[in-house]
Amino acid sequence: MTTKIAIIDDHQLFREGVKRILEFEKTFEVVAESEDGEHALEIIEQYHPDVVLMDINMPNQNGVDTTRQLVEAYPDTKVIILSIHDDESYVTHALKSGATGYLLKEMDSDSLIEAVKVVKEGGSYLHPRITHNLVEEFRRLSDRLSSGAAYQKQELIRPLHLLTPRECEVLQLLADGKSNRVIGETLYISEKTVKNHVSNILQKMNVNDRTQAVVTAIKNGWVEVR
Repeated sequence: MTTKIAIIDDHQLFREGVKRILEFEKTFEVVAESEDGEHALEIIEQYHPDVVLMDINMPNQNGVDTTRQLVEAYPDTKVIILSIHDDESYVTHALKSGATGYLLKEMDSDSLIEAVKVVKEGGSYLHPRITHNLVEEFRRLSDRLSSGAAYQKQELIRPLHLLTPRECEVLQLLADGKSNRVIGETLYISEKTVKNHVSNILQKMNVNDRTQAVVTAIKNGWVEVR
């Protein structure tokens, strides 16, 4: 089935670049574009896209407010925020508004395509650097909960009852915030093989996306927080 996509961003060259990348995927169709958040609802009503790529900073109306209105009016439409900011406050506001994805504009083409596929199927997707920041925040929270006591590093327990040794390596690299391309380069395997490993990990862990997999792995002590 075709995934219909709308791009809302006030920079025309950026929109054209994103559209060009998306059109390499045969099942993707960019059905609408806009440079203004104020016209987003009109676009959704007219073209009914499955996924909206939304710039967080736009004139007249920002992407967070636009996303909140859009999700309230069209709850089946998925929104991926596009931003240059990796600060936790931006991510938090975007996710609270109803977005199910957050990508930094320095993303590579594979991350963009993967994000659209994941949110279309009901999952959530965060840029690898955002995932890394999430891990760091979890570590800071653990330190605070220690009530001033010396932080004791949790003994690492590989989930070999659930995952293969190679899948454990991939899971650790996901927790490190690495993209599929970097994971492939690190383990000397192809990106396609990495994607297969990630898919198997999500299925075995019974989670919807890589962010949930990382959070679950941290809670169970399956990965090293570094």
